[in-house]
This record gives sequence, C-alpha cells and structure tokens, in this order.
Amino acid sequence: ARSRSNITIQDILTASQQQPLPQQGYKCMSCCRVFPMLLSVKAHIQNSSLEGYSCKVYYRRLKALWEKEQRAQEAAAPQA
Repeated sequence: ARSRSNITIQDILTASQQQPLPQQGYKCMSCCRVFPMLLSVKAHIQNSSLEGYSCKVYYRRLKALWEKEQRAQEAAAPQA
C-alpha cells in the first residue's frame, strides 16, 4: 500500500535535482521528456500508461526507495 502512494510535485522536483536541463522546463526522469510546466510533468506521469510509458511505475518505485532509506536513517539515528 505504501508503494502505491501518490507521487507529489515535491517527489518530481527531488528526482529532477540530479539532472541539469539544457533548456527551461522540467524533465521526466523516467522517459527523459522535457515539459514546460511542473504540472505538465505530473499529468504526464499520472497518465503515462495511456501514452505507452511506465513513468508512473518508475516514480512509485523511486518514492518507495526514498521512504525505505528515510526509515533506515531514522532507525539508525541515536535515540535522544
């Protein structure tokens, strides 16, 4: 159920921080398409299966990995 959580705009921005763009816009980190607006990327991800892409699966898996990493870091943090 956690891996099915909604992909947020913050998730998209976090993923895209690793890739500088040669032009203005926002890049889908799964299929590498560039969109003029952040909401366009989110709509693309949500409807990617209709376009023949698996971008939604990519972002869901990426988010699940981030959440797992965050839980591991919290568990490793010293208890105060």
